[in-house]
Amino acid sequence: MAIVTQHTAEGSTQSVLQLHNPADHSFLYELPVATPADVEEAVAKAREAQKNWGALTVENRVSYLLRLRDVIMESRDEIVQTVIGETGKPLQDAFVFEVLAVCDFITFYTKQARKLLKTKRRKVPGLLKFTKKVEVVYKPLGVVGVISPWNGPFVLTANPVIQALLAGNTVVAKGSEITPRSAGILQDLCERAGFPEGVCQVLVGDGMTGAALTSADVDKICFTGSVATGKKVATNCIEKLIPYTLELGGKDAMIVCADADLDDAAHGAVWGSCVNTGHYCCGTERIYVEAAIYDAFVSKCVALAKSLNQGQKHGFKEDLGAVFWDRQMTIIESHVADAIERGAVANTGGERLADRDGLYFPATVMTNVDESCDLIQKETFGPILPIIKVENIDEAIAKANDSCYGLHGNVWTKDIQKGRNIAARMETGSVSVNDISMIFGVPSAPFGGVKESGFGHSGGDEGLRSFCHAQPILFGRYGGHDVGYPYDEKSYKRLNKVLDFTYKNPVGKFFFG
Repeated sequence: MAIVTQHTAEGSTQSVLQLHNPADHSFLYELPVATPADVEEAVAKAREAQKNWGALTVENRVSYLLRLRDVIMESRDEIVQTVIGETGKPLQDAFVFEVLAVCDFITFYTKQARKLLKTKRRKVPGLLKFTKKVEVVYKPLGVVGVISPWNGPFVLTANPVIQALLAGNTVVAKGSEITPRSAGILQDLCERAGFPEGVCQVLVGDGMTGAALTSADVDKICFTGSVATGKKVATNCIEKLIPYTLELGGKDAMIVCADADLDDAAHGAVWGSCVNTGHYCCGTERIYVEAAIYDAFVSKCVALAKSLNQGQKHGFKEDLGAVFWDRQMTIIESHVADAIERGAVANTGGERLADRDGLYFPATVMTNVDESCDLIQKETFGPILPIIKVENIDEAIAKANDSCYGLHGNVWTKDIQKGRNIAARMETGSVSVNDISMIFGVPSAPFGGVKESGFGHSGGDEGLRSFCHAQPILFGRYGGHDVGYPYDEKSYKRLNKVLDFTYKNPVGKFFFG
């Protein structure tokens, strides 16, 4: 996330964002903030554009999205450099998270849309099958509002937008004020792909802009961000009786069993905690390790953490980038300092790299951590590995579940069935076995959290269809006369005989029961 300063432009009441690169503090640009009036205008334009966009066939919309994929492929370097400029993330993180993943999403959803959005005939159960038939039509909701965060500014804007557009909706999105161009470039790419005006709009905005969008005349809100703001978004949507999805904070737990491959597990711990500089909603933030392998596991994590190349001077070999946002650096430093004050030991790292021009915090492996400290109780969102010793797996599961969050988790064991059983006991939206938390990157899987980590799904069949209204259409064969007027004793007795035959008679039970 870029370092951002907000001020009012000279001779104007409009707020302006001034952004600097977090890797070296160099000036990037100034951008005006969209006002509530701008939001209202954008939503009105989207509402008008949706009439024609929603009337297109699914195949027509698929063609537009595939052209968008082509444009993304052609513009990959532009996207990557825009993201790196605002976030300071490593080249490979920017490429994999922001470009490769988005191309995968478009490929998957364009294939699925042809099947999932097609009108479906549903079987009518019981005796009604003789008199009625039902079809389900998947209709677009209308205008969808998307509010995306700073840690994956392009991908976390693009993913819900892709699904919403395929379903026949138009979109008004607002990226984070810390990474406005990384989100806003999506509108530019859609325009290059030939999308009609008003179909995909991405506004530059702050919290005021986001609040205006949630209060505007939209038909659904997709929000990714903090728990506190997510609850405000939900309240607005409930008052308007519109659907919403929330992807909020996480404090993901990793459980390492005594029979785990230690090299794989240590790599999973360091990568899962440090990828994207730890600014990863599904990042590992608590690690529970069985006592029998604890010391060996810690040693491997420390060695790997020390070996990471940090900073843009390493070029293609940069493993760990800058902290995206100065305010996030403050949170990371506060959590680490609180843990050390309570007796924790930083086996490597532990404080920001003061000799760098930018915002850099090294991979930090911590032991002897008091579990009441902020590092365990609150979302840190940084490259920190607090490793806690447990006597057995039951204790590990209990500690993993002792959190207000429930976004993801991961389990490491050579026994796959054992891993499956542990995963089933974890109170979280999804779980990985012998891998880091990668569910968001698997478009066929529904992604979403439980507890204070969110509401609804943003992936899989469930995610795509959540951008539709499933409208059933019933076709009667006898104009309703099969069970309609006139009511009399004869029809009542006939219905009782039908009920007895259906659920008491052996022949009826064979066919209907």
